[in-house]
Amino acid sequence: MSDARDPGTALDGDLLRRTLSAVDEAAPLVHHLTNDVTTSETANVTLHWGGLPVMADAPAEAGDMAAGADAVVINTGTASRQDVDAMVDAGRRANEADVPVVLDPVGYGATPHRVASVGRLLDEVDFDVIKGNAGEVRGLAGEEATVKGVESVGEESGVAGAADALATETGAVVVASGATDVVAGGERGPYELAVGHERMGSFVGSGCMLASTLGTVTALAGRADAPVATTTAAAIIATAAYGLAGERAAAAEPNGPASYRTAFMDAVASTATDPPESDVADRVSEV
Repeated sequence: MSDARDPGTALDGDLLRRTLSAVDEAAPLVHHLTNDVTTSETANVTLHWGGLPVMADAPAEAGDMAAGADAVVINTGTASRQDVDAMVDAGRRANEADVPVVLDPVGYGATPHRVASVGRLLDEVDFDVIKGNAGEVRGLAGEEATVKGVESVGEESGVAGAADALATETGAVVVASGATDVVAGGERGPYELAVGHERMGSFVGSGCMLASTLGTVTALAGRADAPVATTTAAAIIATAAYGLAGERAAAAEPNGPASYRTAFMDAVASTATDPPESDVADRVSEV
């Protein structure tokens, strides 16, 4: 991570602001093949960060849309066999066009179908980012993990090691979401990010929305005019920005989970255009 545009532990408020401003200026097209439960949430969070969301999951067009996108987000939360066929096609076409691909293996380990579907995707598509909760990341890394439905059950301690092992195995940047988020991949790290608020788990879709945020920001990684040079750097910034938005929403003290959900969407939009002034370097530490 020697490039000056790759922050490592030197992430600061200025780099965060410049990156989010670059996203808004570039307006990346982010193609989603996502689950039926959170389509609206993922589309809207992409839009609020400054991206352009599209959900073209029909097998007849999924690959064509992926080839013309700036990033592709694949979410297996409600994937049928036909959906997985479309996801594989889209992922392959994105690989051929050098378009970054994000995988959100929702509920991995909960059923044999989910395990087989994600396994097929990993076999046939090269992913730039894999984002999951602690149970999903542990399971993918070959460790014992408990997933109940689509939720991780059990301790989060030690997930940084699992994320690092999965990053080494797949070549992807791995983001493990939790009370403390982890980003693994690249020459250094993994990194822990002390960002976010416990209320972010009070509504359905917050994990899916993080995957969309990762797709929106990593769409810029490596571009000559982008503030960040690598996918690892972009993932750190995306994860930090997402957590900071969660904190901003909680500071407004909304009454309940539905109110917080609305406040969170508003906070994403305001964070995109007016990030916190404080330095965020002390929120990121190398493990």
